[in-house]
Amino acid sequence: MENQNVYAELAAFGKELLSHKQLDGGLPVIADYLKRLTGAMRCSIFIYDKETMELWTILANGVERIVVPVNKGIVGHIFMEKKAIIENNVAHNPYFLKEVDKDSGYETVNMLGCPIYNAASQQVIGVLQLINKTSGFNDRDMQFINVIIRFIGSFIELSCAYRESEH
Repeated sequence: MENQNVYAELAAFGKELLSHKQLDGGLPVIADYLKRLTGAMRCSIFIYDKETMELWTILANGVERIVVPVNKGIVGHIFMEKKAIIENNVAHNPYFLKEVDKDSGYETVNMLGCPIYNAASQQVIGVLQLINKTSGFNDRDMQFINVIIRFIGSFIELSCAYRESEH
């Protein structure tokens, strides 16, 4: 994709995302966009729950809600270490939770994961996970995610603030 097309697509994505105020409306927009641009088969966005010390998905394409303690799994490792990773063979990763694949019936082969930060204090508020890209994930995918992750963090923050203002 040419740079001009990438920027136009990014602008259209931002505009569509801003039209949603709720997580359940905006997160599918994020997931579809990221899958389309990276070639990933699935996208999960894990949100941090301070009270339970868990990461949970409101969106995990194709599967029911997933809940993971912050100190477990690859997403927990990403959250705790505050570092993005590319893992093109998850079976060899010591943090990989085979139980999640077993429970969901979906086999994870490779993944790209990235912490999601809030804008104000740069604290981790979640983890983005892209799963199963046929050719495997690469540095170019990570560069793209590092640009888009700020949109995602801002959207999650704004959606949570909007939800709190309604109650």
